[in-house]
Amino acid sequence: MAALLLLPLLLLLPLLLLLKLHFWPQLRWLLADLAFTVRALRCKRALRARALAAAAADPESPDGGCSLAWRLAQLARQRPAHPFLIHGTRRFSYAAAERESNRAARAFLRARGWGRGWGGGEIEQEAQGARDAAAGSGAGLAECEEDGAARGGGAATPLAPGATVALLLPASPEFLWLWFGLAKAGLRTAFVPTALRRGPLLHCLRSCGARALVLAPEFLESLEPDLPALRAMGLHLWATGPEAQFAGISDLLAEAAAQENGPVPGYLSAPRSITDTCLYIFTSGTTGLPKAARISHMKILQCQAFYQLCGVHQEDVIYLTLPLYHMSGSLLGIVGCLGIGATVVLKSKFSAGQFWEDCQQHRVTVFQYIGELCRYLVNQPPNKAEHGHKVRLAVGSGLRPDTWERFVRRFGPLQVLETYGLTEGNVATFNYIGQQGAVGRASWLYKRVFPFSLIRYDVTTGEPVRQAQGHCVATSPGEPGLLVAPVSQQSPFLGYAGGPELAQGKLLKDVFQPGDVFFNTGDLMVCDNQGFLRFHDRTGDTFRWKGENVATTEVAQVLEALDFLQEVNVYGVTVPGHEGKAGMAAVVLRPPHALDLVQLYTHVSENLPPYARPRFLRLQESLATTETFKQQKVRMASEGFDPSTLSDVLYILDQAVGAYLPLTPARYSALLAGDLRV
Repeated sequence: MAALLLLPLLLLLPLLLLLKLHFWPQLRWLLADLAFTVRALRCKRALRARALAAAAADPESPDGGCSLAWRLAQLARQRPAHPFLIHGTRRFSYAAAERESNRAARAFLRARGWGRGWGGGEIEQEAQGARDAAAGSGAGLAECEEDGAARGGGAATPLAPGATVALLLPASPEFLWLWFGLAKAGLRTAFVPTALRRGPLLHCLRSCGARALVLAPEFLESLEPDLPALRAMGLHLWATGPEAQFAGISDLLAEAAAQENGPVPGYLSAPRSITDTCLYIFTSGTTGLPKAARISHMKILQCQAFYQLCGVHQEDVIYLTLPLYHMSGSLLGIVGCLGIGATVVLKSKFSAGQFWEDCQQHRVTVFQYIGELCRYLVNQPPNKAEHGHKVRLAVGSGLRPDTWERFVRRFGPLQVLETYGLTEGNVATFNYIGQQGAVGRASWLYKRVFPFSLIRYDVTTGEPVRQAQGHCVATSPGEPGLLVAPVSQQSPFLGYAGGPELAQGKLLKDVFQPGDVFFNTGDLMVCDNQGFLRFHDRTGDTFRWKGENVATTEVAQVLEALDFLQEVNVYGVTVPGHEGKAGMAAVVLRPPHALDLVQLYTHVSENLPPYARPRFLRLQESLATTETFKQQKVRMASEGFDPSTLSDVLYILDQAVGAYLPLTPARYSALLAGDLRV
């Protein structure tokens, strides 16, 4: 009888083992998935409660304004003496930040024509105009969408409610006071990349409809040729110091210092809708001119939860050395810090040599990175300050697997939390488990909070693969796919300032069912069988060679495993007489190593399929990057591989010889004549 009872169990045992093997890669992380989901739901609940409290607050009080205004006012009451900002030798508490931003807000309100004290008839008239604009009945918000060039020349007129003021400033406390002050005054802010001049600068100001520009005095010399065009646009021109007064530009900080530091009414900044635009952040111009991404009040509110989602607490000290005109620095770093009420150590410029000394001096516990910052740190010579630090968490995006391992091994023990997101996007991922090389999780629990999908993508056509019915096809584990996210009221896509053509290709329709709309990130990802999401490549970076798709990121990771290579940038170049693009790797040597062409060829032959092996090598002293440390591929590809026009040392993979050889003018001519096989 006992044998008969055990027989069904014995028969089911192989099935149970198969089920365990199939589901175990996902189930082993179930507790971590559940814990993060609970944290995310708590964050959403807390932010919703804050928004409801602001909506129900007295309109005359600071608590009735936009989320940035009332959050700072709330922290000034709850933690008045707690350090908010450390910049060099200067320290500012939350109460001091509130006072400084109030002065800035009043200075901007005067520029709106507020000439007398609070409560006068003129003020009430202006206040009613602000309320009308917030209700959608005023013309101010509509006007600020127009091209700034349409206003023509002449003297600047008073700023209308909802007008856009551009900031051309380095990372500094003054940047924050002016940003917060603009938000409190009911004006929109545009963060302009500090390196822009001439045509690109004027393009940015026009595209966001800027009515005023605040610039740093140290930029005045390089901006002097642009001043006539700026004045012709009718812009208010301010500087953050008296040095610019000789050019007829007012000192905004002096004007703000003369103002009272009391709070301003909340209705001035209260949005008509939480999806209204309150900020413009320009996408990095790696291709073409930058576009002004619309940032809504909702996104500002959501970014207050960033550090809470990362497990950071209000007693942590965050080290921030990213440009504030970039989303990672401003929305994630500063707004995320406000969300938990912590302390941020702000650096105007990243210094790899001073990094660990700063961390020790300020007892930093959290470091926010982007792109190549961690690589710069591991390439520094050893120093005493890198040991004994208090950093327990590095959070950011763009950390490559090889650097990840070296960073943790050298500077640990610390946790790396890799994230993914786009300035204008509606999806975010968090690698809260710490799986090396992953940018997030694709568990069903996670996707309930942050929904997204991976769909098949054709690199040749540049379009998603669709079935006969016209719907997209979801990828299988291990298969590269285009990351898309559903557009909804909770996860909208606001697009860019300017014409609708700027958002062309960013929205996909009828993805899985008729009528649905998804945001196209433009990024290819791979989800493995454990549910970890890994970055594969940008859709524009992946190229086709010998009938195969080549992911530049994968090739770069293989090359970066070589000890003598410090930096690698892989892209495709056009070869006359050949279809597609051939791979070129621009490389920088790690001192004191020399380039070992034999080892390099052996390495790529063993680790890359023939079509993915770089056909060209370009040896450089340093790689060209943007100010946010993104590699410049488009410009490099346009420069080609003609040895007569490039000063760098070039090599070509000669298939017949099976080696990398110097690309001499003779070999270049043979290649163009079709006598050299690549």
